[in-house]
Amino acid sequence: MFNKKAPLFRPTAASTLLLLAALFLFNVAAVSARPSADDSEEVTNLLSQIKTKAVELKADADEMVTFTRSKLSWKSHAVKINQIKQHVNDSGQLLAKLHDAKASGSAWQQRAIDEITPLLQDLAASVTSTIEHLNKNESQVHMPPYIECVASNAELANDLLKLISDYVAYSEAKNESEELRKKLEIPAT
Repeated sequence: MFNKKAPLFRPTAASTLLLLAALFLFNVAAVSARPSADDSEEVTNLLSQIKTKAVELKADADEMVTFTRSKLSWKSHAVKINQIKQHVNDSGQLLAKLHDAKASGSAWQQRAIDEITPLLQDLAASVTSTIEHLNKNESQVHMPPYIECVASNAELANDLLKLISDYVAYSEAKNESEELRKKLEIPAT
């Protein structure tokens, strides 16, 4: 029988250590996320923000792919594609801020912005196409043309997340390398 008075989670030494390790790693990541001298802190922060949106976008786009293999109604599809559309719009707003800050960015940051832009534009066009298809063909959410639209969204969302993640990882590695250089007192080249 289920005991209503028993706690659902009892902290153990192992879980406490795991929590402390996670907090430590989070703090290390936060420190290493500081931009190096030639990088724009604003661009670095915006890239991190757009990465967060890209993670949400990819998750929803992947979930929508599963919808095409289910018996969910077109209304469920409509709710999910509107969530995806909102993620794309939010990402577009962040991209506009990136463009505003582009001139202050380092060469690699400017390149990141230039590479993210067409991919996000392609994704926006694909999502718009999916919405239009759904609006015209509500009863055909399990037919190949619609399934292809949804798959295209997921593929583009995956590509966008991979690209942004690679640039954020590059930034973090670059900053960590710079921190180590300073710690070891190695002269800058």
